[in-house]
Amino acid sequence: MSQGANSEASMTIGSSVIPILNKLHDIVAPVGAELAKISLPHVAVVGSQSSGKSSVLEALVGRDFLPRGCDICTRRPLSLMLEQRSVAPGDDHREWGEFRHLPGKRFYDFLKIRQEIQAETEREVGFNKGVSDKQIRLKIYSPNVLNMTLIDLPGITKVPVGDQPSDIEARIRKMIMEHIIQKNCIILAVTPANSDLATSDALQIAREADPTGSRTIGVITKLDIMDRGTNACNFLLGRVIPLRLGYVGVVNRSQEDINENRSIKEALAHEERFFCDHHVYNGLRDCCGIPQLAKKLNQILEQHIQRELPSLRAELNSRKIIVAEELQIYGEVVESKAEQGAILLSILTQYCADFIAILDGKNEMMSSKELFGGARILYIFQTVFVRSLEEVDPCADISDEDIQTAIRNASGLRGALFVPEVPFEVLVRRQIARLLDPSLQCLRFVYDEMLKIARACRVTELHRFPLLRRCLDEVAGKFLRDGVIPAERMIGNLIEMEMDYINSSHPNFLGGKKAVDLAHQMMRSIQPPSILKPLEGTEEETVEVIVTKLLLQSYYDIVRKNIQDLVPKAIMHFLVNYTKKDLHNTCIQKLYRENLLDELLQEQEDVFVKRKHARDMFNVLQQAVQTLDEVESEMQSKSTISSMGAETTTGLPKVSGFSGH
Repeated sequence: MSQGANSEASMTIGSSVIPILNKLHDIVAPVGAELAKISLPHVAVVGSQSSGKSSVLEALVGRDFLPRGCDICTRRPLSLMLEQRSVAPGDDHREWGEFRHLPGKRFYDFLKIRQEIQAETEREVGFNKGVSDKQIRLKIYSPNVLNMTLIDLPGITKVPVGDQPSDIEARIRKMIMEHIIQKNCIILAVTPANSDLATSDALQIAREADPTGSRTIGVITKLDIMDRGTNACNFLLGRVIPLRLGYVGVVNRSQEDINENRSIKEALAHEERFFCDHHVYNGLRDCCGIPQLAKKLNQILEQHIQRELPSLRAELNSRKIIVAEELQIYGEVVESKAEQGAILLSILTQYCADFIAILDGKNEMMSSKELFGGARILYIFQTVFVRSLEEVDPCADISDEDIQTAIRNASGLRGALFVPEVPFEVLVRRQIARLLDPSLQCLRFVYDEMLKIARACRVTELHRFPLLRRCLDEVAGKFLRDGVIPAERMIGNLIEMEMDYINSSHPNFLGGKKAVDLAHQMMRSIQPPSILKPLEGTEEETVEVIVTKLLLQSYYDIVRKNIQDLVPKAIMHFLVNYTKKDLHNTCIQKLYRENLLDELLQEQEDVFVKRKHARDMFNVLQQAVQTLDEVESEMQSKSTISSMGAETTTGLPKVSGFSGH
């Protein structure tokens, strides 16, 4: 690469922005799998075996450092970060490489870089021809490179070799697609000029991931060995397979050059002479040559970073909020008794506050799909309980013979001139007793709902302490059972009160005379209601039966309304409001004890690991956001310089087909 290219490159915006982006790559690398959905801007190199991928990458670096061979060489994705560095006078180490898996170790000998790539590959996938999607991360510092980040992916292969599985092509294609499908990936599709360009594997797979061709750069290699009389002009100009980012043609070192150890510097000089002397390519200098490819990649990557910066920041901040909430759930490690006491008191207080909030309908996590908490209890009172009382028919299990027999037994030797009070009271008491079961069922429904509320209280830190959760459930369960006992007793008393005193003087009670008049009206009607229709008998007996049923129905309605009103009040007093007032005190008395602190606040085994992982993730995201701030600040600084008229700040020719800033 010429010195002019280097000095020109040092003036680019990308020269300062991309190293910051590389820093961002380094930051997220340790947790890359966790942040798989966050795609950082990068360039992925794809192509078939022997397409010239390795030669292109080595030419961009200016050094031989990649494994070579006749079979598949790239068996793991190689993340290659190039950073241009200035050379101080007397600096003996102009360029070197560093591997992520060997932090702090510099490789000044590029042959050893090649050996380490081979060794690290074999450590992961063995000595044969297997492949893996686990990246090798290599950073190269040199004054002879332009800043960029590339990922060299395994070459597309057709026939399995060595220990490769029969579906090796599908596996490699899947691996490649997982990288290039990401919206922040610039695809460098490498195709040899001596193959059928229209059916290029690299361009085909790039089109699958990038149908519009908006983030694909075509690289046509080996232009110097095309058949005589042919050229790749139409492809380089995008007339065959259009790509918005265009094409660049390059000349690779031949195998003879490699065997004779001709340097890349010599190869670049040969490439430059080839393009200068060629009658077609001489007029296409903007899209020919490794230096032009380097500049194009540098500019496109910088422009892509600028365009995607807002969405990338939004993704990182969104993930940061999620991890911060996760960290809050795990809380901090508690060691001293004072800290333990404070956190236990806080949990108990919050637990009871959540319980009351759910009862009062003020909990933020309430479901919108079903009634729950206080709303469900109100529904039980106003709908379920009312319906169950209305379903009780006061005359359903009393036959007309039962009524006639009760009247006769109460009349004795005298006979009955009117319906006696004794048989009416006997019969009505029996019916009032039938209200006990639906009343107790109402209490059970409310109790069950209260238990559900207790289990639904999601105190942020409570899940850390499983024993405390169990103890709280036990204390709350016993507390609720204790509240059920007096409520059950009160409901029984209410039913007994109604049975013990039959108030025939109640203003809403139908009364004997009104009942008799109504009975005679029914006798004269063609078809009396079925509930009151008596069996065949004398007219007097018929009237007596109808009157008794009317009185039973009338008084039952009075009692039903009383029970419908008083049972919910009893449940609210003895269970619901009792819980709201005393649950907190009970939890404190039972659980807030110094001798129980260590036991109750014993964390789950995996909480410590999860907390550390979440904290590490949060720190990574925080550093990533700060790094984006550096990128944005650098861009604003360069933009200010550019607006002041320093047109030389970009230093790069306009890229054909690319809509820049």
